[in-house]
Order: sequence, then C-alpha cells, then structure tokens
Amino acid sequence: MEQPFKMIKYKHLFGPVMSRRLGISLGIDLVPYKYCPLNCVYCEVQRTTHQVTKREAFFEMREILAELDSFMSTNPHLDYITFSGAGEPTLNSLLGQIVNYIKAKYPSYKLALLTNGILFSDPEVRKEVLPCDIVLPSLDSATQEGFEKINRPCPEMKVEELIEGLIHFRQEYKGIVWLEVFLVSGINTIPQEISALAKAINNIKPDLVQLNCLDRPGAEDWVKPIPLHTLKQVKEQLSQQVCVPVEIIAKVKYQPTESQLDAELIELLHNTLKRRPSTAEDLSAMLDIHINEISKVLSQLYQEKKITAQRESRGVFYKWIS
Repeated sequence: MEQPFKMIKYKHLFGPVMSRRLGISLGIDLVPYKYCPLNCVYCEVQRTTHQVTKREAFFEMREILAELDSFMSTNPHLDYITFSGAGEPTLNSLLGQIVNYIKAKYPSYKLALLTNGILFSDPEVRKEVLPCDIVLPSLDSATQEGFEKINRPCPEMKVEELIEGLIHFRQEYKGIVWLEVFLVSGINTIPQEISALAKAINNIKPDLVQLNCLDRPGAEDWVKPIPLHTLKQVKEQLSQQVCVPVEIIAKVKYQPTESQLDAELIELLHNTLKRRPSTAEDLSAMLDIHINEISKVLSQLYQEKKITAQRESRGVFYKWIS
C-alpha cells in the first residue's frame, strides 16, 4: 500500500517535485554541486565551479542506494525516478550500475535521465543509460559560435561531437528522447541558428523537441525571459523545418492535498532550495503543501538569513544560503 510521504533530509535524493515535463519526479543527484562539462549562461543552479569531463564515482554507491531503498520503502506514488540535480549525472562512473539496480529492484517505476549529452560521445556512457525509459538531452545551438556563447564548454569541445554523440545514441536507444532547446534571446533565436538547429534535429531524430527559456535567476544577469510571442515565432520557424513535433514547455499546475509539520518542511525546503531557486508558488506545487504554510516558513527562514530572495518577472525566487 502506498504510504504518506514523510520528509527526511537526504544527501542524494530530492523531492518528489512536480516537474514540468515528467510529472511527479523523485530526483537522484549523483555528482557534487556544479560538476559539469558546461558553464551555461542560463543555468538555474548558477555558474559551474568544477568544469570537468573526467568521470569518477564521487560517492559510495551503497550510500546512494541506501537512501533510495529507504525512500522507496514507503511505496511512493511517482511518475518517474529521475537522474538530475546540481551537476551532470553522466559524470558519475557508477551511473550504469545504479541504473541497473533501479530497473531490477523497482521495475514498476519509470526511469528518466536529464543530461547535457556531452558524454554521449563515449560509447560506454551511451550503453549505460540504455535501460532508461526516457532520456532528455539538451542541444541549444548547432553552431560552434552559439555553443560557445550559450554553453561555454571546455576549450577543446566541439559542437559537432555533441551532435554526433546524440545521433549515435538515438540510433542505439529504443526508449523515448525529448530534446530540450534553451532559448537565449539574440543568440539562438535568429534565423541562421534556427536553421542549423533544424538540420541537427533532423539528423538526431528525437521524439519531441521542447523549447525552454529563463523563468528563474540564471547564471548571468543578462540572460532574460523571452516574450511568449518570440517563443511562438521560434516554434513556428523550427516546426516548418523539422520532421518531429515541437512544443513550448508549459508551466504545471498542481493542487496541494495535505499539510506538513514546519520542522519537516524546513528540511525539505533546504533540500530543494540548495539545488535551485524557487518561488513560493513553485514550492507549493512541487511539495504539495498549501501556499500559506510555505509562505510562513519562507518568511521565518528569510528573517533568520538562511535564504536569499531575488525578484524576477515571474515572482520572488528564494535560494538557500550555503
């Protein structure tokens, strides 16, 4: 029988959160904060502090699996178990073993991977993630100039290698691929960039292309939200040139059903806000708690200087102070 979720502070798990794309998702964070091959200008977990491509274990696998088993013992309702978090999941050299463990022990749960796709140039990485039910890689630009401006890769990285890795992965992988394109105004929203993206997309052959843009503080202040009419224009231009569906990622609406104790809520807010800034509305939806309860605790944490608040066009975003 499904058990009510009791908030416990985990090191490697976060959520469940209400994801725009994946519904109710339990996140598994496999790398330390901001270990990533890229330093994207829009990153919601801010600038990369450890820009690397070398894979390593980072943590003891038994530590990660013990947390997962503890959480899963409650038989939670989840749409997906998702590899994501504050860095690039494929950097963890234990990823394949963890994927196989989850698919063997929890076969009724779908497994998702959010990735920038950089390491898909490695056949071993591609092989490790084949058991996943859905993979959501990114491709923000198909030109070297756009790639360097938006994603700020390590100097030796070439966008052609990223695209080739995605093509090979799609050829080998039998699951679902949703390709995300994060739009940055004036860089990958211009016609020549859109045409280059379209060519790459037609070669990669994802099941769906999802257009995204900033709706919370990014790594650089100059990256701003894109007006809806611009998003629609890009969608129309891209749709005319590709042979797969294109959509703009929509906001989710999720109604809370029960309250939680303040002490437990503080623990879960810590787990969530240390990874990504969120508004009170986002937190209410993600954590399934009435917004009045969320706002009360956020006010307390702000007065205690445990969180910061920054106003953006979509509202006030809160971030846990490290």
